[in-house]
Amino acid sequence: MPLKPNLSEIQSAYKLIAPHIHKTPVLTSSAIDEKVGANVFFKCENLQKVGAFKIRGASNAVFGLSDEEAQRGVVTHSSGNHAAAVALAARWRKIPAYIVMPETSPQIKQKAVAGYGGKITLCGSTPRDREEAGQKLIEKTGAHFIPAYNDEVVIAGQGTVALEILEQIPDLDILITPLGGGGLTGGVARVIKEFKPSIHMVGAEPEAVDDAYRSKLSGKIVTIEKPCSIADGLLMPLGEKTFPLIYELVDEIILAPERQIIEAMRLIYERMKIIIEPSSAVPLAALLDNRLDAKGRRVCIVLSGGNVDLSAFFEWLRSRIV
Repeated sequence: MPLKPNLSEIQSAYKLIAPHIHKTPVLTSSAIDEKVGANVFFKCENLQKVGAFKIRGASNAVFGLSDEEAQRGVVTHSSGNHAAAVALAARWRKIPAYIVMPETSPQIKQKAVAGYGGKITLCGSTPRDREEAGQKLIEKTGAHFIPAYNDEVVIAGQGTVALEILEQIPDLDILITPLGGGGLTGGVARVIKEFKPSIHMVGAEPEAVDDAYRSKLSGKIVTIEKPCSIADGLLMPLGEKTFPLIYELVDEIILAPERQIIEAMRLIYERMKIIIEPSSAVPLAALLDNRLDAKGRRVCIVLSGGNVDLSAFFEWLRSRIV
């Protein structure tokens, strides 16, 4: 079976979403270069609209609907960045967005979705709870369902970040993305292996949630019953649409210990003065832990998002004040 999406679909996605998204900057840090022993370039999707790359896939899905499909609105279930991205893209198109979120979702994320105009339905915390609540909304409203990652149109949108990377960073040797459900990594790998297959395409995931690593080794999707990591945006298993892209096109999957994820976050905060969420720190964490031979090479890391619950962080700081 041919891998989907294909390159032309990703290029078409970029034309469709370009008026709505930021072409995010690439930043560097000499201090981080020295620590890693490589020239590291950071593609800052943490500075993207809604604070994450997810707006790319959501915009492609929403604006790709026909007028007839769009008039009843869109539905998704997500506790994080995808929920906000779908809500904002729907607002741009002036259609309803019905968002199912677990009742355990942080208030800051619920406020973001509501602020973008999303109509929130709270549900239980299990994947089955989300799916059942989403299906009820689809039956009630007739709205179009937009998956968080296991969808060719969404994957095509996420892959557009690679088109910018190839333009912004010449002579790249290695490209590393955080790897969770595989939408970002799969879409990026599709572009890279079409345009410049010599680039070593790498996915990085938490060592505590190494299902993609195991899936690539075994040749079939492996799931972890109760995934747990500080990188909570990378806890989803690969899907049947993302797995073939990861299996065929990703050269290597590297793993990052929890302690190094925290250290990588601290390093980026201190040296680069930008906010990233834990998932974004996983590639650098793996480099800091010497999980990849990058010495003397030109490496791009995608900083996938920057949505951190600062209220909780400052509450913790207050608790430390005597």
